[in-house]
Amino acid sequence: MSAIAAWTIDEYHQMIKAGILSDRRVELIAGEIVEMPPEGEPHAYSSHEASEYLTQLLGDRATIRQAKPITLPNNSEPEPDVAIVRRLGREYRQHHPYPENIFWLIEYANSSLEKDLETKSKIYAEVGIPEYWVVNLKKMYLVVFRDPLDENYATKFTPTAGEISPLAFSDLLVSVEQIIDR
Repeated sequence: MSAIAAWTIDEYHQMIKAGILSDRRVELIAGEIVEMPPEGEPHAYSSHEASEYLTQLLGDRATIRQAKPITLPNNSEPEPDVAIVRRLGREYRQHHPYPENIFWLIEYANSSLEKDLETKSKIYAEVGIPEYWVVNLKKMYLVVFRDPLDENYATKFTPTAGEISPLAFSDLLVSVEQIIDR
């Protein structure tokens, strides 16, 4: 019986620098290099529109990174569709955002729904990312995960309309409809 090789973040970065992964859309999830499915039109449109909306809403309170890596200590370097992170300017030339730099993450899921709801929610909770949102593009609804506890989130709910305040910005009202793009 053979074991699957677990890659470290340093090994993953070395492969990227060497050009080994240059022709593939991949991300590192818990030491495993995982191919990302192609981004369909609804996915690309919705995640872009949400990024634009959040950029306007948050102003200079945070930076919105769209489909860029984040570096996690559990040998993961996923590329969430939208990452709302601290404004660290040029510091991001040296490293991708770490968990302590992340306010919350959003994934838009169609073919990757199970991975986003199960696998990614666990790796994000494990490293203490306080809030994680998943938009189900098939059925057009939002799932909000909050309060990381070990490898899961203690709170999970599905707002269907109205507004929601992110944990990091309790004074901010985010339109559920704008995030889902209904």
